[in-house]
Amino acid sequence: MATKKAITGTTQAVDRCRRHFLKTSALMGLVLANPVLAFDLNELLQGGGDSENGGKTGELLKGAGKILSSQKEMDFQSEFALGQSLALEGFRRYGLPLKSKSLQKYINLVGNTVARHSNRPGIPYFFVVVDSPLHNAFACPGGIVFISAALVELMEDEAELAAVLAHEVAHVGHRHALKSLKRAHLLEGVGQITAATMQGEDAEKVRQMVGGLQTILFDKGLDKNMEYEADASSVATTYRTGYDPRGMQRVLRKLEREQEGAAKAGSWFSTHPPLASRIEKAKDQRDKYRDDAGSAVVKTRFQRYKKYL
Repeated sequence: MATKKAITGTTQAVDRCRRHFLKTSALMGLVLANPVLAFDLNELLQGGGDSENGGKTGELLKGAGKILSSQKEMDFQSEFALGQSLALEGFRRYGLPLKSKSLQKYINLVGNTVARHSNRPGIPYFFVVVDSPLHNAFACPGGIVFISAALVELMEDEAELAAVLAHEVAHVGHRHALKSLKRAHLLEGVGQITAATMQGEDAEKVRQMVGGLQTILFDKGLDKNMEYEADASSVATTYRTGYDPRGMQRVLRKLEREQEGAAKAGSWFSTHPPLASRIEKAKDQRDKYRDDAGSAVVKTRFQRYKKYL
């Protein structure tokens, strides 16, 4: 019994230290823990190209490895290459990254902090704020995460930001986009992708696969159960990181207030399940973490960086 109490006391002390660190640090220690925090957007965008005509999408996927059949799991190299091609479409639809390096670095630091406590911490994650008036965020396969300036503007503290980024990280961790490809049978007939095979029929199959995933991510949205799963993972991840696990609830309520007069096409409202059900499920998840006293909200630091919008 004494040993159990000692372990519990140690765990609680670690939790308090983690939450204190989130509240008081400038996040600089995270740079050492996450050396790859910059997304080379210039390299990604170089050459432009139209995915319908092969363009940059074909170049990104050349030599990427294997796009495996629906019975197997796609290797990470191919997953990331697919994510890059979708990122190009994301920039076309939602606008280019905001020019503030300070804000982009801050978003990456917060995003990578929660990613380290996610269900898939062993891959690099890249976060970018795009200049869009729509309230939305989405994740490309391989760990490339977009969040709109309008959605960041809606938030009030770092715990809310962490919740949304953790939600998107969860989509990557659960491989929701790739599972959607399999369900739609868009991986069938697509095998080894190399410079030699990116011609004719093979190239057309890859373009169809990428185009199908664009429709899923940007137009139709993922399956509602995938969204609920990502919400649940977000609550758990933010709690493990030391943030207030109620952050997701607060963001969803803000979106609910904005819903009536907001643009729908391409926004969170058109690509996600009804907000009322998500709020209720998020509350149920948060109720699992009652020992969150003193969890980090971090409003002052968030508001300081929010000024760069």
